[in-house]
Amino acid sequence: MLAQLRFDSVHALAFAGTLVVIFLAFFIIQYTRNELRIRSLGVRAPVLAKNPLTGLRWFLGAGRAQLNHRLFQYFEELFLEARGAATGNDCVEVQVMPAGGQRYIITRDPEHVKAVLAGQFAQFGKGQEFHELWSPFLGDSIFTTDGPRWHDSRSLIRPMFVKDRVSDLVVFERWTAALIRQIERQRRGLDNDNSGFGVEKEKYNTKDGDGGGDVVDIQSLFYRMTLDVTTDFLLGASVDSLSNPRDEFAEAFNEVQRLQMYLTMLGPFQGIVPRGRYRAGLRAIDRFVMPYIEAALALPAEELEKRTSSSSGSGFTFLHSVARHTRDPKVLRDQIVAVLLAGRDTTAATLSWAVYELSRYPAKVARLRAEINDAVGPAPATPSYDNLKNMPYLRHVLNETLRLYPAVPYNLRVALEDTTLPSTAAGGQPGPPVAVLKDDVVVYSTLSMQRRRNLYPSHGSDGGHFADPAIFVPERWESWNPKPWTYVPFNGGPRICVGQNFALTEMAYVLVRLLQKYERIEYIGDWSAQFHEPEIVGKPGQGVKVRLHEAANAPPT
Repeated sequence: MLAQLRFDSVHALAFAGTLVVIFLAFFIIQYTRNELRIRSLGVRAPVLAKNPLTGLRWFLGAGRAQLNHRLFQYFEELFLEARGAATGNDCVEVQVMPAGGQRYIITRDPEHVKAVLAGQFAQFGKGQEFHELWSPFLGDSIFTTDGPRWHDSRSLIRPMFVKDRVSDLVVFERWTAALIRQIERQRRGLDNDNSGFGVEKEKYNTKDGDGGGDVVDIQSLFYRMTLDVTTDFLLGASVDSLSNPRDEFAEAFNEVQRLQMYLTMLGPFQGIVPRGRYRAGLRAIDRFVMPYIEAALALPAEELEKRTSSSSGSGFTFLHSVARHTRDPKVLRDQIVAVLLAGRDTTAATLSWAVYELSRYPAKVARLRAEINDAVGPAPATPSYDNLKNMPYLRHVLNETLRLYPAVPYNLRVALEDTTLPSTAAGGQPGPPVAVLKDDVVVYSTLSMQRRRNLYPSHGSDGGHFADPAIFVPERWESWNPKPWTYVPFNGGPRICVGQNFALTEMAYVLVRLLQKYERIEYIGDWSAQFHEPEIVGKPGQGVKVRLHEAANAPPT
């Protein structure tokens, strides 16, 4: 019996040893094949991690940086790790599994952005994993799909953003007027909102006696206003967030976005995150959207045709336009939520950053007001679409805001096949191409790229046109044009933002109407303590608390 036990133990050990040898052989073969695939295409980007332990460090670091609002600094640190590498220091690589596992190539190189968005468009897409991660929120919309499904989604959306639709400014005027009324209520201490949104209840002394009033968090009001604009435009019925900031839908929409960004930052480790609050937020979004969809689907085909035959038709909405082409409620839901995200958050965040920056430069505010007065006149005159497009300094202010604070600061594409990215070696000379294997993820940061000092002319300290690229200088746009693919606030190539004209028109309209009413913007708080909050859309993390000083000739509200 004892001899038999010894024999069995030896046999078991031999079997285990054989399994280990087989595993090691398999690992070596897979590793060798993977490395040969990479070498047949080009080289690796500078490698920061190549196994689960070091890879986990970088992904958890990204998740922690996102939660602590330091993602921009974290990205900058990644690129510093690659300093002196043969392929330059604007692209790095993180690989979780060493033997053929998915790699994450993180870049701020304009040539890489050009390649994935345009030059090699067919070789890059959102990919299946991204679709699975984001589809609970954005479904099968333009932001989550590739190929025919993406093309079909874009075709459904595009007709609503042609010039004839965007140039009808009635919706913008309706909600900008509501915004100003809400500002005035808060300035006079009449706001009944006890939620903490919008107004700082503490009074500040007003030395010049011009009626600055209570301090307003203009960012909160921008988010509420753009939600009202977008739901009005999409559904024909606003959530009226300006009057009801604690709306269930608005809060759920914010929470789902925050959690979605966090899941994305964790990459292959996102499965460890509980999703109870995420799913509850999705249910709240659907509770708001679906009744409008059901009502639109209940309309006869001839009624839909009548409503969509003219932009001035009774009850014309984005929803009715899309419902003409599909009766699938999920398709309608996905398109509405996707456009709502793009139309609400990007505009509100950019307006918030614009006011934040302008509040530091009274001379720039005065110059912008002078241009508005010349082109439009004082309130109650309202700007036309042509007015908005023919005010160069207004355009420069928006361009400069989007340069410093691109609305979507981080984005990604997945390689749909084996390919490469162009490379620049140290010193600016062409380098060996960076190998990209099928299913590798290319993460690019427009926020980091658009602030790269070496992409700008030599800058001085005089605040001139070639000032430090980290400084807000709209005047630089008077004699400077960015090199191709170094400025892409709306992305580029076939997937360029279909609603960019809508967003620019809305932002310009709001700034014009605000600066007709208020002649000075006083920032309240510690300017240096402001930070970039890296949600799907980057926004000022401390809000934008200001005191708005009314112009002498402003009409009563």
